[in-house]
Amino acid sequence: MTAGQVLRGIEFSRPGGLPLLLDLYLPAAGTSRAGSGGPVPAVVHFHGGGWRMGERSSLGPVTDAFALTPFERLAAAGFAVVSADYRLSSQAVFPAQLEDATAAVAWLGNHSAEFNVDPGRIFAWGDSAGGHLACLVGLGADGSGAGAGAPASGVKPVAGVAAWYPPTDLVRMGSQALPDAVATADDPGSREALLLGVQPADAPDMAAAASPLSYVGSQAPPFFLAHGTADRFVPPAQAATFAAALEAAGADVELLLIEGADHMWLLPDKSPAAAQKVLDATIDFFRRQAQVT
Repeated sequence: MTAGQVLRGIEFSRPGGLPLLLDLYLPAAGTSRAGSGGPVPAVVHFHGGGWRMGERSSLGPVTDAFALTPFERLAAAGFAVVSADYRLSSQAVFPAQLEDATAAVAWLGNHSAEFNVDPGRIFAWGDSAGGHLACLVGLGADGSGAGAGAPASGVKPVAGVAAWYPPTDLVRMGSQALPDAVATADDPGSREALLLGVQPADAPDMAAAASPLSYVGSQAPPFFLAHGTADRFVPPAQAATFAAALEAAGADVELLLIEGADHMWLLPDKSPAAAQKVLDATIDFFRRQAQVT
């Protein structure tokens, strides 16, 4: 695999004096269209962890153990890749996380010339809680629940979104939980409650304002959604109903359901087959949308 430069620990924002950092993976010269000297497409990734834990450059402990090297693979395919921090729910409640995710995309757009990135081909990607943020960023959400709108602070819309098992409807998430769910959004002190600062059932308007489903509209970019049918943390119906709403709005949406896969693509045989399949499909989605050959 052709390796490029990795720049780690770049500060991109400082909300309330808290430094937020990102890692930047750059494609090597001669990789795909990067070899032409023209600007390259880019992907901004947001990590999972229930908005309360996790770290940049991680796709969760189970998926990380499969050693898939996702960011390096994207860089080898000709993409610049940003993996960004955001404030966790112990540091601030929603919409702080969305503000930080938007700031990461804005940082890359503002530094696109410096890193030879095409500002018109910046994509968002996330897994679980990070998928939730990627969806919100892609839909131009501002956290008000007022529907889709222009991205904050003049940020250009992203060119597409890939989201793995994303929470998309915090209002109905608890009722959609599978019978063997490890946790649900309606549990006291749930991840979703910590994100909002209140139980979702007690504040449905706040839960809706934090839900990507509320912002689906005709301006939605192309979406790639992937979910396991046995996900005990984020109900698979979250991806299915979100995909249906995007399709009804006229958006280009692809939905990949992996039979028998739990959260972080854990299969009963503990093999990496599901994770490998989804990562391949994700990279293929980005390459097609960016028109990278």
